[in-house]
Amino acid sequence: MCGRYASTTPPEAMRALFGYLEQPNFPARYNIAPTQPVAIVRLVEGKRQFALVRWGLIPAWVKDPRAFSLLINARGESVNEKPAFRNAMKYRRCLFPADGFYEWKREGESKRPYFVRLKSGAPMAFAGLWESWMGPNGEELETAAIVTTQASRSIAHIHDRMPVIVPLEAFDFWLDPKVDAHSAAAVLQPAPDAMIEAYEVGSAVNRTANDSAVLIEPLREPEPVVVAPARKKEKIKPDDGQASLF
Repeated sequence: MCGRYASTTPPEAMRALFGYLEQPNFPARYNIAPTQPVAIVRLVEGKRQFALVRWGLIPAWVKDPRAFSLLINARGESVNEKPAFRNAMKYRRCLFPADGFYEWKREGESKRPYFVRLKSGAPMAFAGLWESWMGPNGEELETAAIVTTQASRSIAHIHDRMPVIVPLEAFDFWLDPKVDAHSAAAVLQPAPDAMIEAYEVGSAVNRTANDSAVLIEPLREPEPVVVAPARKKEKIKPDDGQASLF
């Protein structure tokens, strides 16, 4: 899964990489979390466009977003079949600019955060889907989800899922709505093992209020293990993992 990521490349460098016409001036963000405004790149009238949307996709057919599960991720293996993502996969594919993402490794009752990035240190693009929801009073909300796939072998010991990293040469192919959804799904593959690296970081990333470069620094000394108190067992509805944060 992908429940937290970072986007730290300066605006001009990001604009040059993704080739959109807008000139947004946005700060580096080291702890981007669900429901927050996030940057995406999409194709509008044949041109790449930068846009800010909410992370957590709401399909157009939803009547009340407050009663709908938060869809921050879409599993690549079923994205063409799931009603929540099927139309977006056909017509509204996008890219999430990023510089890395966090995954949590479960060890007993605790979880340890890791940061995953390209070995080159370059920015990357996650495969994404976006939607536009219109409310009964004319209110409009644009939202998006990150498409995930099976984790690369090099990071599978941390978590079994990861965001789809779209290579630069596949940007146009993924974004173009003229490419049918089933053909576009060929992009939804794990990143090559030689391309990525992961290292443990401090637990400060667990709090969404924390947002600084310290979060992506490698952990130098082991932190004390904090075990969450046992909770009373509750009945839980079956979940396919689409809305999980970690």
